[in-house]
Amino acid sequence: MHTVIIGIGGVGGYFGGKIAFSGQKVSMLARGAHLEAILQDGLQVKSIEGDFVTAPFSVTDDIHQIDKADLILICTKSWQVKDAAEIIKPLLKDTTVVIPLQNGADNAEKIISVIDKKYVLGGLCKIYSKIESPGIISHFGHPPEIIFGELDKTKSDRLVRIKEVFDKAGFKNKISEDIQVDIWSKFMFIATVSGLGALTRATIGEMYAHPELNSILKATASEIYQVAIAKKVAMPPTIVEGIMNFIKNQPYDATASTQRDIMEGRPSELENFNGFIVKEGKKLGVDTPTNTFIYSCLQPMEAKARLNS
Repeated sequence: MHTVIIGIGGVGGYFGGKIAFSGQKVSMLARGAHLEAILQDGLQVKSIEGDFVTAPFSVTDDIHQIDKADLILICTKSWQVKDAAEIIKPLLKDTTVVIPLQNGADNAEKIISVIDKKYVLGGLCKIYSKIESPGIISHFGHPPEIIFGELDKTKSDRLVRIKEVFDKAGFKNKISEDIQVDIWSKFMFIATVSGLGALTRATIGEMYAHPELNSILKATASEIYQVAIAKKVAMPPTIVEGIMNFIKNQPYDATASTQRDIMEGRPSELENFNGFIVKEGKKLGVDTPTNTFIYSCLQPMEAKARLNS
């Protein structure tokens, strides 16, 4: 199996690095100083589960230099997914599988708007990781995991083949019974803590421990639940309480990547998180006052970051 990683940040760098380190064929699309560092010194991963260095089969900034792919993991930011789907077209063959792993609820749909849906699975990952410096990935929280599945909930041979790749790489992974429920559950967590965290500059633990902020977290998650139900996603009725309990059990000093992006003046996934819920709520007739407040307060900073970039 030839796996291609699009986006060598905290997610693509870690999971792609693990697959390459296990001796499997991996190609990576990278650029700039990150590309040069990987070509010179290999991809270095500093992980709470053990450091490693790996030299992928191919690392390049030219998609046309990469062999046809069996599996493509799209690990860009959510606003870059459509562009990534355009870029990978030269890599596709009839049996290629494409899985988006970034945060967000509609990434598979974005890819399907560009390439045939036959290629696309739903997917998500769980990990706290980032680029520490060019060529170096830091994994600093959460046991890494990928969850993936067919968008129509069917079982397929290709799911088994992909699981074999992930199993050999040595990280936790699971074939989902209902990938949309899993995607929206992860999305509910990340969108809930990201926007409010960026607005307050507080860690996840600080927000959970603060009574008023705790209530706002729950209100944010509840609105996301209502939008998901309106979109016919089979979310369990206990999911909001489950997400609040999950937030409670996160490392006290943890922050989400979108929060860090906003605080550091970089373009973020705000539009794809709280902004997405606001817009979907309007389409579906679901009130989202908490998400609207958070989104509106952060919009000027997001606009400035995108202008400066």
